[in-house]
Amino acid sequence: MTTVSQISTADEPAKAGSILPGLALTCAIALAAFGLHQLPGLGFLSPLILAIVLGMALHNTIGTPAAALSGVKFGLRRVLRAGIVLLGLQLTLSQVGEVGWSGAAVIVVTLVSTFGFTKWLGRIIGVDHKLAELIAAGTSICGASAVIATNTVTRARDEDVAYAVACVTVFGSLSMVLLPLAGDAFGLTPQAYGLWTGASIHEVAQVVAAAFQGGEAAGHIGTIAKLTRVLMLAPMVLALGYAATRRRKPDQAGGGSVPVPWFVFGFMAMVGVASTGMVPDAAMPGVVFTTQFLLAVALASMGLETDLRKLAAKGLRPALLGAAAWLFILVLALALILLTGAAG
Repeated sequence: MTTVSQISTADEPAKAGSILPGLALTCAIALAAFGLHQLPGLGFLSPLILAIVLGMALHNTIGTPAAALSGVKFGLRRVLRAGIVLLGLQLTLSQVGEVGWSGAAVIVVTLVSTFGFTKWLGRIIGVDHKLAELIAAGTSICGASAVIATNTVTRARDEDVAYAVACVTVFGSLSMVLLPLAGDAFGLTPQAYGLWTGASIHEVAQVVAAAFQGGEAAGHIGTIAKLTRVLMLAPMVLALGYAATRRRKPDQAGGGSVPVPWFVFGFMAMVGVASTGMVPDAAMPGVVFTTQFLLAVALASMGLETDLRKLAAKGLRPALLGAAAWLFILVLALALILLTGAAG
């Protein structure tokens, strides 16, 4: 006679084996994205962006294999959370202190104001509130990483996530090209220019590319300012999880449950570990690569579930929202820096 425990034990290898085809596929896409990132002309696109583009291309041409579906969902959930947790190792509290109180105030005010403005405008022009929330998070915090982390509590459609990632990619890339020119036009000091890039550009890689065009000092301040924005990912996701619970009616599915993003606490714990100095400098390149790879796997998974026809059906209003949010964060951050004299 077969017992329940025997059945459970027998099923475990089957479940583990069922994710392997999809996990292998998403890992292969992530590796291909890293390879493409090294090619001339594609270096300005992060492997995360390239991974979701490759995944979408595969899904919308030959289709995602049925055998890969379990592994794809695993990538969207477990692998994503692992990547966000590891992201915390790239930031220390002492680094945050380098931007100073005035610089930190500029970053926080810009972030919160941009998020609120984007949500408000999305409601005014008729963009679905979940998609508006994802665009708001990606613009105000840290691009694609913030979009997919926020979606753990927003619970939007895959097409919404892909649209939001596309917005932060396009407008963040424009910032990367235009801000070095604008910095010269406004006569900003290297410190002020670096703070502007870090407080307003979407992706970490885009900030690094733009900030270092203003010199070593600008690049350093820009990177630290951007990582300070990344730190805000944790409280923002927790706040959105609480807000989602308040919005959900008691008779709705999951109405009595609180979507607690536990991985956020892991992220904060890793910031604490990094702040102790326990992580040797020699290990950081490996940490950065592993983090980026895990997030690329998650975005490859997202691409493998994204239908371009559904994406196109959303129209231009979300793109206009992304453009408005982009202009808002650029202008507000610059105005605050000039008015307060932050970063000299």
